[in-house]
Amino acid sequence: MKAVIQRVKEASVTVDGKQVSRIERGLLTLLGVAKGDDEAKLAKLVAKICELRIFEDDQGKMNLSLKDVGGAHLIVSQFTLLGDCSAGRRPSFVGAEAPERARQLYEKALALSEQQGVPTQGGVFQADMKVALVNDGPVTLVLEA
Repeated sequence: MKAVIQRVKEASVTVDGKQVSRIERGLLTLLGVAKGDDEAKLAKLVAKICELRIFEDDQGKMNLSLKDVGGAHLIVSQFTLLGDCSAGRRPSFVGAEAPERARQLYEKALALSEQQGVPTQGGVFQADMKVALVNDGPVTLVLEA
């Protein structure tokens, strides 16, 4: 499982010209599910994301979490994070989970984030999404579970 987390001032997802989700201050997570990933691994990753201290406190230090600042979470499924570009010029996606299982874990990620007490929105699984964001900092981290 791989996640790219971006601290944002705002972020949104549009599908077929219609905005389907939007958040203000918070985190945008691009989530890639690999073959063999399970709910225990996912729960640990989502909890870590919600508790990462990457928001600034009154002294300008990254000391506060998404939960501490009352931010929102936008999670977007992105299988291309599992692309292997080590050979040739075309990425191989053999390490990505099958769509049905990936959908189940993606939907579980949304629920787990909400259970952390974080207002959470998502993209549309397997849709051609347009993701817009204003990166805050910029702060971008890659997590692997």
